[in-house]
Formats: sequence, structure tokens, C-alpha cells
Amino acid sequence: MRLSRGFIPTIKETPSEAQIASHRLMLRAGLVRQTSAGIYAWLPLGLRVLRNIERIVREEQNAAGAHEVLMPTIQPAELWKESGRYDDYGKEMLRITDRHEREMLYGPTNEEMITDLFRQCVKSYRDLPLNLYHIQWKFRDEVRPRFGVMRGREFLMKDAYSFDVDHAGAVRSYRTMMLAYMRTFQRMGLKAIPMVADTGPIGGDLSHEFIILAPTGESQVYYDAAFESVDYLAGGFRHESDEDLERFFTDITSRYAATEEMHSAEKWAAVPATSQREGRGIEVGHIFYFGTKYTKAMNAAVAGADGKMFHPEMGSYGIGVSRLVGAVIEASHDDAGIVWPDAIAPFKAAILNLKNGDAACDAICEDLYARFGGEALYDDRSDRAGVKFNDADLMGHPWQIVVGPRGAATGKVELKRRATGERVELSVDEAFAKVAG
Repeated sequence: MRLSRGFIPTIKETPSEAQIASHRLMLRAGLVRQTSAGIYAWLPLGLRVLRNIERIVREEQNAAGAHEVLMPTIQPAELWKESGRYDDYGKEMLRITDRHEREMLYGPTNEEMITDLFRQCVKSYRDLPLNLYHIQWKFRDEVRPRFGVMRGREFLMKDAYSFDVDHAGAVRSYRTMMLAYMRTFQRMGLKAIPMVADTGPIGGDLSHEFIILAPTGESQVYYDAAFESVDYLAGGFRHESDEDLERFFTDITSRYAATEEMHSAEKWAAVPATSQREGRGIEVGHIFYFGTKYTKAMNAAVAGADGKMFHPEMGSYGIGVSRLVGAVIEASHDDAGIVWPDAIAPFKAAILNLKNGDAACDAICEDLYARFGGEALYDDRSDRAGVKFNDADLMGHPWQIVVGPRGAATGKVELKRRATGERVELSVDEAFAKVAG
């Protein structure tokens, strides 16, 4: 994208309505604009980040054996009445009546609809296990939407739903998704800590929320530092191996991690003092086993090996895709702006032409811009160098390639790493190779 022709409306001043860093920086860097309370339009820069997060989520869900579908945002109320949740859900549900007086709703989640699709299409135990997911917009009518996309009313979410023959199969599906989540967050450059969550009336120990650390997090968290050193991508954990899943889950659950609500002083005391870590955290994902709650309520039954009908065991697995954009910024920013992890940054690099019209500067910038094939933002504006530096820091691209007339005359550029501020002079080829990886 050429910045002179792009649509990235940056703001110098901090918007008065923005209370936390991610909200301020998303508005200032031109990622989003609010259209009404808790609802945002995603502009090109923000949409690129959203799509990068979505891509990683999708790749890891597919690798774990889940199948992507796309369910509608508008759902018939009768499904929720069938499950018993229509009246219980409260005012957060946006209820709609169409022109034929049919009761509809804007889906806040999809347990009912996926169970209905399952009972229409699956008739035998031979079709299990089955895991279906989609990435779709949801709506929850928060009383006081605040903190930008962190607690908006409309949000993009990946939600998956597993169906299994029995409890043992459901546990395997749960562990498979848990591994997929740890891989997903690591690929995004995040250190997520899985923490035991309240299972509600279902009971058991199969409910975890995934927390990333940030000073402005909504929850106080306590965890064992051993979590920080585990490599889930190169750790030899395979989705298709029961032994690997057992080893992975044992490794996860043997270490202490809890939010303030689930914190146990006794268990915390057993963690060596040198390994105790605490801080604030933001929830970015939640996985949950709920047995036959929905399959029984909605009579979603299949024929078993013995010919008898049974209700499959279910689990649900959510990741807040749009919430992650704000959460990453909360965890990774400085006074100058956003500091994007490489994997989800809107562009790999910003190319800063410090003297438009200089033949050598223009030639190098055009050459680099063509080489990156759409993965670099070219600041070709006629603004002062200071404006370009400030905007590049604000937008947070991992690398800045600075092209000035003195260096360009000898075929050199300055390469700056946004996260560390480190600067080095390199040839054009060296700079490109460094950024392109």
C-alpha cells in the first residue's frame, strides 16, 4: 500500500473517549472507527491485522481436524426456546421480530444452531468424532460497552463445537483443542497461560480460559513460571497421538495457574517462590466441556454400535478474534505506539522515503516496494521526516526501512527494529533479506 493513496486516517491527539491504551492506539493509528456504542468499523490497517489473526486460527483449527462451516448471524428464537436458554439469557441478547412476526435473534453464541445442524445431518456413531467451527460476528448487548474492541457489543469470534461418542472421546477432543490453542497463541507471538475456569453446574475439571499478560488486564492472575519456557510448536506434541495429548495435558495441568476467582493460597504456597509469577491478564479464549446438555435438550441423537440411540457428548471452544487485536496492543505497546508481533502485523515493514523526488531514494523505495509484493507500507508522502517516523512508530510495523539521500547515494538504507529501537545500516539486498526472513 502506498500511504499517499491509502486510507489510514491517523490522529495526533488522544481521543477523549478512549480509556485504555489499545482503544487510544487503535483510533490514533487508524485501525478502527466507532459507528455506535460498542460497534466499530474496521479500516484497512485494522482489517489486515484481523485477517492475519483469523488466518492463524483457521490453520490451527484445520490442523487439529476441525471442519469449517459458516452459520448465519440471525438465528430463530425457537432453537433457543428448545434448549431452554431463550428466557434465561437476559437483555444481552438482541431479539428481533421479522415482518411475519417470527421471533429471531442476533446470535451471541451458536450451541443451539450447531446442535440443530448436527441432528439434521449426522445419524450414526460412525460419523463421530466430529468438530465443526466457524469464524463469525456475534452480538451481545452490553449495558456499558467500553474499552474499544476489548468489550464491544459486536465482535468477531471463532467458536468450535465437538461431538463425541462418549466421555473419553470428549476428553480427547478437549485436549486436542487445548493443544491447538496453545499452538495458535504461540504462533501469534503471545505467551498464553491456560487457567482452570468455573465449570458451572456441569462440574468436572474441563474448563479453561486462556490469559495473556497485560498491565491493564481485567483479572489478577497467578501462575508457575514454567509455563513461559514450553514450546508447543517444536515440543513434539501431535494431535493424532493419544500419548502426546496425555503428556501435553499432564504437563499443562500439573503446573499452577489461576485467576483471582479460582486462586488457592494453599496450592500457591506449594509453588517454589522463584517460580511464582503474578500480574494482570486478559482472557482471549475459553474452552468448555458440557456433556449432553444440548444434545439431550434438543434430542440430537445418533445410532450407536448396538443400534440403540444415544446423545453425543459435546464441548465448545472459543477464541475472541477481534478482542485479540486489542489484547495484543495492551500487552505490546510503548509511549510511541503499537509494537506488533511479526506474525499478525498489518505489514512486514514500513518503507520511509525521506526525500521524495530524489532519484536514488525513489529508485530504492520503488524496488523494495515491488519486492515485498504488497507486504510493505510505502510512505511516499511529501511530509517531513519527523511525521513519517512518528506515524511508523504509531502504526507499529515490525521493521522500518529508512531511505535517505546520503545512504541512497551509496546503495545503503537504515533498518530499524520497532520492538527494540535497534538501527543498522545495510545494503538494499541485506535489508530486504532480513525483513523477508
